Amino acid sequence: MILNPLKPSDYQRLAGFFEKQKYRLCVYSLSSLIVWTNEIFQPCGTVIGDETLIAGTEYNAAHADKRHLFLPVSSAREYSPEELLDFAMQSGFQTYEFVPDEYIEKHGRARVENLFEITEQPACYDYVYLREDLATLKGNRYAKKRNLINQFTREFADKRIQVEKITSSVVPDCADFLEKWCEERKCGEDPEGLSCEKQAVLNSFEHIDHLEMRGILLRIDGVVTAVGIGSRLTGDMGALHFEKAFAGIKGLYQFFDRLCAQQLFEDCIYINKESDMGNPGLAKAKKSYHPIMILKSYKLRLRGTDWGTATVP
Repeated sequence: MILNPLKPSDYQRLAGFFEKQKYRLCVYSLSSLIVWTNEIFQPCGTVIGDETLIAGTEYNAAHADKRHLFLPVSSAREYSPEELLDFAMQSGFQTYEFVPDEYIEKHGRARVENLFEITEQPACYDYVYLREDLATLKGNRYAKKRNLINQFTREFADKRIQVEKITSSVVPDCADFLEKWCEERKCGEDPEGLSCEKQAVLNSFEHIDHLEMRGILLRIDGVVTAVGIGSRLTGDMGALHFEKAFAGIKGLYQFFDRLCAQQLFEDCIYINKESDMGNPGLAKAKKSYHPIMILKSYKLRLRGTDWGTATVP
C-alpha cells in the first residue's frame, strides 16, 4: 500500500469520506489535514475500496521517526484494531496518532493493547466549547472577557473597525498581517512549531474557497489586525484551526474570538479550538474560556521491535 501526497486539488475527490465522519479531534478535518504541508512534513493518503481514506503524515529524513497514520476515515464503517494493524503493516507505518478516546473505549483497551502500545498525547488534547458560550459570553465567569471587549470597543469606534470574509482578493493583506504577527512571535526561532503553522495558515489563505474553509479578518483603520479560519468537523461541531491577533491591542483577541464564534459557526452547537500543544500559557488561555469537554488523544504503536513480531492473534 503506497500513500501519495495529498494536495488541495484532491479535496473534492476526498470530501465525501468526511461528510459523515464522527471523530471529534480537529485533525479529522480534511481541509486542515491538507494545508499542513511544509518542508518538514507532508500529508499523504490512499483510497481503498472506493469508500475509505487511509491517511498519514510523512516527515523529512531528519524527522522520519515521527511518521504516523490517522484512523481510517470511511463513508461506510469503522475499522477494528486488527484491521488497523493490517493497514499499518501494508503501508509500512508503525504508529497511529490522534486516536480518540472513544475508539479505544468502544473496542476495549485490552483488545487494542494486545496489538499496540497505547500512549496518551496530552499536548494534543482538544478543547471543545459550546458555540453559544463563546458567542455570547454570558454570566459572571466571562465578566473579565466582556470588560476587555468593552475597553476595546470604547477605544476603537465602530467606524474604525471593519470585518470581512477572507477571499482571494484579501489574501495579500492577510499574508502581510501574518508576516508581522510572526515577527511579533518570533516564528523563525521555532522551525518545527510556529514556522510550520505559518505555512499552514498561508496555505489556508491561498486555498480557502477551494477547501471549503471559513475565514474572517478584522481591520482597524484599514489595517488587518486579526484573522480566523475554521471548517466543519462533524455534524454539530466546527473547528477553529487558526486564530491570530496582534498582542499589543488590549481586548482585540477577546473581541475577535467572540466574533469568530458568532460568524464562522452559526450552524454548529460546538466549537473545537484545538490543543494547547503543551504550552502552559496557551493552556491557561484556553481554560479561561471554560471548555465543556476536553478530548483525549492517543498514540498507538505496533508491539514488538520489528515487523516480524507484530502479528494478528
